[in-house]
Amino acid sequence: MTKIDLITGFLGSGKTTFLKKYLKFLVEQGQRVCVLEFDYGAVNVDMMLLQEFNDSVDLEMVAGGCDYDCHLRRFKTKLIAMGMKKYDRVIIEPSGLFDTDEFFDTLYEEPLDNWYEIGSVISIVDAGIQQNLSKESRYVLSCQLASSGLIVLSKTQNHSEQEILKTLTFLNFVMGEFGMTLNQNRVISKDYESFDGNDFMSFMNAGYSNQSHIKIDVMNSNSYSSVYFLNKSLTVNQLEQIAKELFNKVDYGKVLRIKGFIKENEQWFEFNMTANETNKNQLQNGQDVVIVIGENLNETLIKSLFGE
Repeated sequence: MTKIDLITGFLGSGKTTFLKKYLKFLVEQGQRVCVLEFDYGAVNVDMMLLQEFNDSVDLEMVAGGCDYDCHLRRFKTKLIAMGMKKYDRVIIEPSGLFDTDEFFDTLYEEPLDNWYEIGSVISIVDAGIQQNLSKESRYVLSCQLASSGLIVLSKTQNHSEQEILKTLTFLNFVMGEFGMTLNQNRVISKDYESFDGNDFMSFMNAGYSNQSHIKIDVMNSNSYSSVYFLNKSLTVNQLEQIAKELFNKVDYGKVLRIKGFIKENEQWFEFNMTANETNKNQLQNGQDVVIVIGENLNETLIKSLFGE
């Protein structure tokens, strides 16, 4: 059977950065790997960030921009097609607004239950996670944590021990809110750059957890949405000013994340913004796209801010 891993985590947690390091290790071990990407929007930005693996890893995607039932059908159809290729390992990197129950429910269906064996469920959590989350977002986060064999704190080098302790306290609260408990023995707090072979073997064999919890039907609600823009030709400074406006004014809704690519002076930049931080990296190739993700977004006002 093909091992299947889930790399999950709330918006902006650092999943793709973790996945790159995990993939590099698996490829070095001679594993035949396929990554399935899907995102909360009609354009998949995260898949483009894995382009360096085009020659060593198969990359697949589930297109966004449809309703939840349509998404489930696409997800299962893609897994069936991938199952026929008999990879050593399939890795799912979903949206940060992913309810992990979907992963388990889908894999327990025929014929997938005969082809796949759940390997590792790993939840990535920003060590300085934004804590003013809505109840719906706290629920999504708690489900991700509850199903994980390992919880990896990201960006630990940017935060003090006191800040990390505050984050763990918040995670305890979030899980307790929905009838679950945090197993701190399964939490790894380590700079990504210091991962070694033992760490990666732990990731490969992390397993998963199944905790009973209070259920909320978040994904069928209309709370979450995304607004995306193509070929806007913005400068980095213009985007930073727009982001500041979006994060600081409630009129636009609760903006959780802004991501995409910008080309300035013949150089591509990938950016990932939350209310707490902005990450910007140079890339060799990109696509002129900006995606705004959040809750109860005012699409009309957001488009006007982008000049539409």
